[in-house]
Amino acid sequence: MDQDRSWGKIVVGVDGSDASIEALREARRLAVPLGATVEAIAYWDFPPVYEGYLAVGVTGFEEAAGQVLKESVEKAFGIEVPDNVVSHLEQGHPRQGLIKASRGAQMIVVGRRGHGGFGGLLMGSVSSACVAHAHCPVLVVHTPEKEA
Repeated sequence: MDQDRSWGKIVVGVDGSDASIEALREARRLAVPLGATVEAIAYWDFPPVYEGYLAVGVTGFEEAAGQVLKESVEKAFGIEVPDNVVSHLEQGHPRQGLIKASRGAQMIVVGRRGHGGFGGLLMGSVSSACVAHAHCPVLVVHTPEKEA
C-alpha cells in the first residue's frame, strides 16, 4: 500500500499474557494491508503506598515492565521485529493510558483477559474499559485454544 495513504496506527495494550501476544499478532495482520503502524504499549506504575510510605527495596517496576514488553514483542514476531511495529513503555494504569492513546489511533487491540483480577470473568477490566470508553474502534482478541 502507498505510504502516503497509510491508515494511521493501531495501538496494542501489552502485559505479557498470551492474549496480549495474540493481540499483537492480530494487529500486525490487520496493519499490513492497511498500511498502518502497530504501536505496542506496556504500562507500569509504582504500587499504592500507605500515607507516603514506600517500602525499602521496592524498585525496578519500569525495568520489569520494559522486559515484559520486549519479550512479548519477541514472542509475537521473533527477533526480527517488523518495520511497522514500534513499542514503548508508559507510566500509569493501562485502562486510562489506552483510553488516552485511543484519541490518536485508528483502532485499539487488546487481549480478552490479561494477568489481573478474576479468572472467571469474560473480559478483563482493561478490555472492558476500552470497549466502553475508547475514542476509536476496539478489537478484543481471544487467546488461541491450545490443543490437548
